[in-house]
Amino acid sequence: MPRPPNEADFSEFVHASWPSLYRTAYLMLGEHALAEDLVQTSLAKTYASWRHIRELAAAPAYARKVMFNTAASWFRQRGWRNELPTLSLPERGYDVEHADRPTIIGTLRQLPPRQRAVVVLRYYEDLSVADAAAALGCTEGTVKSQTADALAKLRTLLGDAVAPIIEGHPS
Repeated sequence: MPRPPNEADFSEFVHASWPSLYRTAYLMLGEHALAEDLVQTSLAKTYASWRHIRELAAAPAYARKVMFNTAASWFRQRGWRNELPTLSLPERGYDVEHADRPTIIGTLRQLPPRQRAVVVLRYYEDLSVADAAAALGCTEGTVKSQTADALAKLRTLLGDAVAPIIEGHPS
């Protein structure tokens, strides 16, 4: 049986896992500062439970699950993202019908939090349906339905050329 991880292992873990956790958090939140806050909060929660981790190999999955649970609790808070600060105010309103195609990050922001998390886990982190369900603490059916709904919305927002329908491919 491998030895339980210690403090030095945690330090190494943080340095090794930060880039991956940060990229995932950024894709979920779309803002650098919020992504950093999410990763830092998640790693602090992971550290608080570090003595309960029995194998170092389990630490990345544990930290990822903590990160998604933390993000989900942020999304449930009243007032989450009601206002987005900007450096300057726009000259005029934003006309969606005549705008250029939105960026991927901007489009991901338009998805509900659970759908955004599923898309990031399935297509960015390349997790299976079962692994995504485990990371989010939900059923595989929920992952499948959220994925299908998210891809339908992305097709509407980006067009079929960017998010094509794949015949016979389960979302």
